[in-house]
Amino acid sequence: MCLPATVEMFRAMVSSPETVGWMGMALAAAGARSPAIKRARPLRVSRVVDLTHTLSPDFPSWPGYPSLAVHNTHHYQRDGFFANAWDVHEHSGTHVDAPLHFSARGFSAADIPAQSLIVPVVVLNIRSRARRDPDAEVQVDDVSAWEKTHGRIPRGAAVLMWSGWESRAGDQAAYRNMDGKRIMHFPGFSPEAAAFLVTERAVAGIGVDTLSLDHGRSTSFGAHFAVLPANRWGIENLANLGKIPPKGATLVVGLPRVAKASGGPARVLAVW
Repeated sequence: MCLPATVEMFRAMVSSPETVGWMGMALAAAGARSPAIKRARPLRVSRVVDLTHTLSPDFPSWPGYPSLAVHNTHHYQRDGFFANAWDVHEHSGTHVDAPLHFSARGFSAADIPAQSLIVPVVVLNIRSRARRDPDAEVQVDDVSAWEKTHGRIPRGAAVLMWSGWESRAGDQAAYRNMDGKRIMHFPGFSPEAAAFLVTERAVAGIGVDTLSLDHGRSTSFGAHFAVLPANRWGIENLANLGKIPPKGATLVVGLPRVAKASGGPARVLAVW
C-alpha cells in the first residue's frame, strides 16, 4: 500500500517532460531488443458469446449428485471483506468431463493440454429432430450433412450438439425428463458418431446442451467411452449454442486446474 505523499511524488515524476521522454526511449529500446515484442499482435474479436449457464443450487444435476451449496465465510460488516465457501461436485452446471472420468489412464482436469482448450468450434443443429424425439442422437449422417455444407471438420476442433434442450434448464424435472420408470429422456451423441469424430476427424472434444454426452436413456455410455479414454474431453450443459455460427468461431474453455480432478465446472466462451 502506498502512502499519499509517495503517490503524489510518483505522479509528479512521471508527468514531467524529462521522465516521459526517458520512459519512451526505454520502451523503444526494449522493443528493439525483443523480437517477441516486435512480433506480438493483439487478439481481435468482434463477438464473444458466453456458453455457460450460471451455476446455482437450483441448477439441474445428475441424479444422485449433490447440488451446489454456498456458505458465507466472511462478510463486510464483520470482517471487512466478502467471501464464500463452495461445496460443489466436479460435474455440476456447465462443466468439463476430463478423460479421467471414464479412464484410469486418462488426463485429469489438471493434465488436459492447454492448446486443446482453445480450438475451432463446430455446431451440429438437431433441434427439429429433438423436438419430435427427446431420445434423438447425433449420428454420423449429421456430421456428413454438416460437412456437405461447410467443408471438412477441422482437425482438433470441438463439435457441439445444439438440441435446444437448454430452454428446460430452469426446471430440473423437465431437464431430466424422467419417465415413470425413472429413465431420463434427452438428446446426446450416438456412440458411432462420437467414435467417428475421434478416429476420423481427430477432434479435441465434444459438447452438448444436455446433462450428458450420451442420450438420457443410455445405460452403456457409449459416447463417453468413445471420447474420454481417447484422451479427449467432453462438455455438458452448454448454453447459447444458437447464438454462435455453425463454423468460424473459436471455443475458449476455462477449466480449473485441480490435481486428480475428473472434471470441473468451467467458463466456456465462443469468440469470432
